[in-house]
Amino acid sequence: MERFPPIEPFESGMLEVGDGQRIYWEASGNPDGRPAVVVHGGPGSGSTPGRRRLFDPEAYLIVQFDQRGCGRSTPHAGDPATDLSANTTHHLVADMERLREHLGVERWVLWGGSWGCTLGLVYAERHPERVRALVLASVTMTRPADVHWLYHEVGRYFPEQWERFRDGVPEGERDGDLVAAYHRMLNESPDTAVRERAARDWCRWEDDLLSNEEGWQPNPRYEDPAFRMAFARIVAHYFRHGAWLDDGQIPARRGPAGRDPRRPDPRPVRPGRPGRHRLAAGQGVAGRPAAPGRHGPRRRPGDDQAHP
Repeated sequence: MERFPPIEPFESGMLEVGDGQRIYWEASGNPDGRPAVVVHGGPGSGSTPGRRRLFDPEAYLIVQFDQRGCGRSTPHAGDPATDLSANTTHHLVADMERLREHLGVERWVLWGGSWGCTLGLVYAERHPERVRALVLASVTMTRPADVHWLYHEVGRYFPEQWERFRDGVPEGERDGDLVAAYHRMLNESPDTAVRERAARDWCRWEDDLLSNEEGWQPNPRYEDPAFRMAFARIVAHYFRHGAWLDDGQIPARRGPAGRDPRRPDPRPVRPGRPGRHRLAAGQGVAGRPAAPGRHGPRRRPGDDQAHP
């Protein structure tokens, strides 16, 4: 896919969202552009510079944020002592609203990838008046059947790799729910070695799932122990609990239905309309002028290879 050139954020910050959580956010592109928010995947992947290259920086104000426990948000789930009880789908939806209000954005285009599709759809259902349009990639609904497929049924296509993943849990749990078993090891075991081994095995399976794609290479972010632990802990936490969603909570989980006029307008967006948010030119956050984000790339190894 052809992307726009790399750009740097012109503004960033940490937003207090309650429960002792601070969410990292950043804005790039055109301060006067149409607001768009990027909802990253995982859950627990964190946002990456490559995602903002999907947007025309002359037309869009691009907002990115790291969901609770990952990326540059704190406390970080890479620390096994970090409690995940205040890290649920509903907390993340509330965080997105706080961020929108903090930035003074009235409505935004929502881009979601993989898990970000699920979170984006839940947000759009709850706050339809705040969503101008939805752009969804690598669509997943995080239904129990989807999770079971990913960590059990897909093994038929990668038998050797799946057996290795299955054998990462105690023998007595290998014929049961592997997600539940890994969740217990990652989030409940007092043994540091058990947690670290489970995180490595989980991330190796995530890598194996993509290994038949053209040009595939192992994801270098999985070599970072803190990233690996945070990612595995958060994914297992969400998937073990069904993302705290009922099958009928969002339309795509309950089947086709007629369009509700209260929902986001699906018509194409015409970019370039001047923004009326606090990040518009001359209205930087906390009263500081918003400087153009036209500096050189600040890419980290593996940024664009992250879990969507």
